Order: sequence, then structure tokens, then C-alpha cells
Amino acid sequence: MSVLLDIDQLRTFMAIAETGSFTKASDVVHKTQSAVSMQMKRLEERVGRPIFARDGRASKLTDEGERLLDYARRIVKLNMEAMASLSNAELTGRVRLGVPDDYADRYLPEIMARFSRTHPNVELTVVCDPSTDLMDRIETGDLDLAIVTDCDAMSRESEIIRREQLLWVGSARHSAHLEEPLPLALGRQTCQWRHEAIAALQAIGKPFRILYTSSNSTAVSAAVMSGLAISVLAESGLRPGMRVLGPSDGFPTLSPCRIGILRNRHEPSVLADALANHIIQGLDNISEAAIAAE
Repeated sequence: MSVLLDIDQLRTFMAIAETGSFTKASDVVHKTQSAVSMQMKRLEERVGRPIFARDGRASKLTDEGERLLDYARRIVKLNMEAMASLSNAELTGRVRLGVPDDYADRYLPEIMARFSRTHPNVELTVVCDPSTDLMDRIETGDLDLAIVTDCDAMSRESEIIRREQLLWVGSARHSAHLEEPLPLALGRQTCQWRHEAIAALQAIGKPFRILYTSSNSTAVSAAVMSGLAISVLAESGLRPGMRVLGPSDGFPTLSPCRIGILRNRHEPSVLADALANHIIQGLDNISEAAIAAE
């Protein structure tokens, strides 16, 4: 007789694979560490193969464990879809979305309107934090979904859904771009755009000073609009009264930024998948020019 895999054991297994630790996984799945260990012992008995190899304090997957992880994700997701499909009631519940505040201003109105129309009984909770913080909250299970700036420093790749040119911007009514050293308003030290701007200026030997630092895009934009500093923004973040500064102004071309989605792999959710589809559709509508340019 064929052995059937247990969905709850697979969910715990996925949590361990994502966190790299039985202890951290126990917090994600809300079980004691001993219960998690027992579940994994029984799962290994079911598959007849060792799925974990100890690596110091971390729990690494064996080759068999890596193969099982791919199946586990698909099985758990399909289970969620089946339960939702067989339910006669409309989708209800709560979905937690994380988004940096600069993206929230531009993307959320359309996304929220479309999602609310198709899922009127779902509560949408939105958290605005920098991308690095959102990534941490996804990993700990505090969020179901997050829109983030994808960068090489991230410990996990996101699902890229949009690319935008990163631009130097100043006030159209002021000339802060002519000052030396160049006054800058940038995100906090972990901000990828901050690193891009500093590296680009250093590469051409342009002197600068960081005048304002904030993780709040409204505060950074205020420094730009008041003529106090120069900053970098994604193309869709341009506002009336801003001036784009290019090579003719002495500013080097910046790399495009990648915008992606991170999903909570510990607890796959039909609601999160539905919201992700609306996000992709919404950003595709906004990014037709960017897609055409790829």
C-alpha cells in the first residue's frame, strides 16, 4: 500500500527548510521544538530516506530533502487551492501585505481597488517598511506577501514583476545640482538605491555630502522639492516639480531597479496568491513602457 504524505508535516518541513533551524521553525508553525522534531522523524520514516543533515547548529537538506521540498511546496499549495475551490462560500479572511512607502504611494490605490472589488469579504492589512525589513518579516511569517526592491544583498530572490530606470532627481525650481559638494537626500544605510548613488558618484570622482537620511520617501522627496538636495528615484516615482538630471548635467546613468514579490513559503495562502495576481496585473498595466523596452 502506498504511503501518503501528511500535509501538516510537509508544512513544518518547509518551515525548517526556509529558516534553517528546528527552533526557528517551531515559532513559524506554532509548535514546540519537540513536536517539530517528532514530526520530522515521522516524515523521514514515511519517505524512507534521511532528509536533513546536521551542519553545526543549522539544519541542511540532503539531496533527497531538496527533492522533497519541491514536492512539498506544490502539494501544500494544491491542497489550499482544492479546499478553496470546493468551498461554496466566497473567499474570506485576512491577507497581510508589506510594501515600501514609496511604492505604496504609486501602486497601492489601483491594487487595493481591484482586489476589494473581486474579494469584498477579505480584510487587507498593509505594512509599510523598507524592503530589507519586509524580507525579514516574510521569513518570520509576519506577512503573507511583500512588494520589494530586489537587490543582490537579499538572502532570497524575489519574483521579479517590474523593472524601472533609476533616475537622479532635483527640484525644477532650484539648482542644488550645481552645488559642490553635491547635497544628497537618500534612504537609510541599508537602502540599495543609496548604495547605487554613492558608488556612481565615487566612480566619476564627484564630491558629495549626505545632507538628509530617511527611510520615508515623503521626507526624501520633501528635501528634493524644497531645493535642499538631490536624490535618486525610480521612474514611476517622479512628481510634478521634479527635474531629471542626466549625463548632460554631469550625472552618471544608473542601473535599472528590479521590483519583485516575496511570498510566505511557510504558510501558502489562496488569498495571498489572489492578491499577488492583482499586484502583477496592476504593475503590468503601469509598466507597459518598461516591458516594451526589455
